[in-house]
Amino acid sequence: MLDTPQIIQTMAQAAATIHLTVPRSDMMKVFGPAVGELMAALAAQGVEPIGAIFAHHLTMSPDIFDFELGVKVSAPVKATGRVKPGELPAAKVARTVYSGPYEGLPTAWGEFETWMKANGHEQAANLWELYSVGPQSTPDPADWRTELSRPLKN
Repeated sequence: MLDTPQIIQTMAQAAATIHLTVPRSDMMKVFGPAVGELMAALAAQGVEPIGAIFAHHLTMSPDIFDFELGVKVSAPVKATGRVKPGELPAAKVARTVYSGPYEGLPTAWGEFETWMKANGHEQAANLWELYSVGPQSTPDPADWRTELSRPLKN
């Protein structure tokens, strides 16, 4: 289920990130361990995460995910191992919230893209998902919430 999409202007937000390029089929294998690695690096530096984990997909391919796993931060992070300073960019985006399990995200993105096209919005190459409510918050996938943001060219 999607909330009514909105067009908003985002501000650049400092983040700590790990860049990953993985086959789509490996996403669930690498995501959890990378989150643990990211949070451990922040804790070691005394930097507080702000909000939820996100995946900023830099390019879209059917078979390969090229993305930055990250979290917004309260202070600059120092590069350590795979963890690097990064940001969620300032952009004009179409945004909605998907409610449900992660397995439904491809369908949700399809519905969202249909809405963008029907409303004359040309999409940029990148996108991001912010996992605001997930298994860390509640065991019931029906209660999970993922914010979908797609930068626009127009």
